[in-house]
Amino acid sequence: MTAARLYPIFAELAERDVLVVGGGAVAERKVAALLETGARVTVGAPAFTEQLGIQAKNGSISLICGKFAESWLDRPWLVVAATSDRAVNASIAAAAQARRIFCNVVDDAELSSFQVPAVIDRRPLVVAVSTSGAAPVLARLVRESIERLLDPSLGALAALADRWRGRIRGRFADLGRRRRFLERLFQGRVAELVRRGQIGAAEATLARELDRPTDVPAQGSVVLVGAGPGDAGLLTLKGLRALNEADVILHDRLVSADVLALARRDAERIEVGKESGTHHTTQDGIHALMLEHARAGRRVVRLKGGDPFVFGRGGEELEFLQTHAIPFEVVPGITAALACAAYSGIPLTHRDHAQSVRFVTAHCKASLDTLDWAALAAGRQTLAVYMGVAGLDRVCGRLVAHGRAATTPAALVENGSRGTQRVVLGDLASLPQLANAYDVRSPALLIVGEVAALGARLHWFGAAPLTQLPGAVLARAA
Repeated sequence: MTAARLYPIFAELAERDVLVVGGGAVAERKVAALLETGARVTVGAPAFTEQLGIQAKNGSISLICGKFAESWLDRPWLVVAATSDRAVNASIAAAAQARRIFCNVVDDAELSSFQVPAVIDRRPLVVAVSTSGAAPVLARLVRESIERLLDPSLGALAALADRWRGRIRGRFADLGRRRRFLERLFQGRVAELVRRGQIGAAEATLARELDRPTDVPAQGSVVLVGAGPGDAGLLTLKGLRALNEADVILHDRLVSADVLALARRDAERIEVGKESGTHHTTQDGIHALMLEHARAGRRVVRLKGGDPFVFGRGGEELEFLQTHAIPFEVVPGITAALACAAYSGIPLTHRDHAQSVRFVTAHCKASLDTLDWAALAAGRQTLAVYMGVAGLDRVCGRLVAHGRAATTPAALVENGSRGTQRVVLGDLASLPQLANAYDVRSPALLIVGEVAALGARLHWFGAAPLTQLPGAVLARAA
């Protein structure tokens, strides 16, 4: 049977009578939802749960004790049949239909004249999901997906817009201009301040926007967003929201195409990638682009691989924005060390092997010379070395020279968390040769410590780790 085509409505039930027939746990849930609307709820049944009895005693609901009678329908605007007896439910539905009263029979779409949707509550914003009774569990799963996408602050934002509705209508009589203003309101600086819980500042900003001459561009802003290591599923919900609100996206070379595909389709995308030996855009150039677009009133997302504050120059960019009075926000991302280790089955800490972990960058000789190698060579710790491919020989050599055993397990994780991920496992003595033989390239993370050996048996993502030179593999196969 084809599911019914329903007409979606939101019913105003405050101070209106609603009848729930049934006195069990299901009725309890229905009563709780109805009370939130301000309805006057009456529950009829031969017997009631303890909770329903308590609610009756404190005056929250009224009870009718007995079997269903048509006279119970003299006052209600709406009826919910929540008994465990389908024959009783059918009689309730028939009596309600005869009186032109909408009736929902719990888990029985065929008998119901209205369906109760799965609800995402961001009051006064409410989103309802229905499958017309065909698949309630699917509606719940869809609701859960939407729930994750909608920021909890949207209710406060909608309430703010309601408080200012009169002034906004007075300022923008033209419907098109009003719509464009409201789009900026819900996606721009005011929305940012509401997300931070700064309602007073949001109202002050809205007041300034209403008083601003129409030929003066609105103030833009910048959001630093960590894109994670590549797997789009690791992007945070706040990061996804920022991408969907962006006018301009300044993204690194290492940000994956899958992550960029999640962004708002009409956003301008500008690659500002930097890689060892090839600087497409200087850091000063990135600063200039952020300033240019923010001053033009645009919402800019500075999208960085990994996390902005872990070897991502996020601090430098915030200092620049602060100096030029550009509003900013930071959305952390999953940094490469965490993701590469997890996706290669290598725990960064372990009770038996490592009680601490250090994040180190080794992208050039100058940076290597500033490191405390004696401390880095200490045992019972894990080193996560960013950008260590080019200087792999030097890193491994210096660790051994300062006391770390040449047999210390080590791993290189190339393209961590992506479909092209490769893991090369060895030790400080053999890893440089293995990396060269397998032509490991950036982006790759170096993990040094006893925990690296666990990757041989705990790997779960992608191909099995590479542990021998290609020639040795061929010779063994022969």
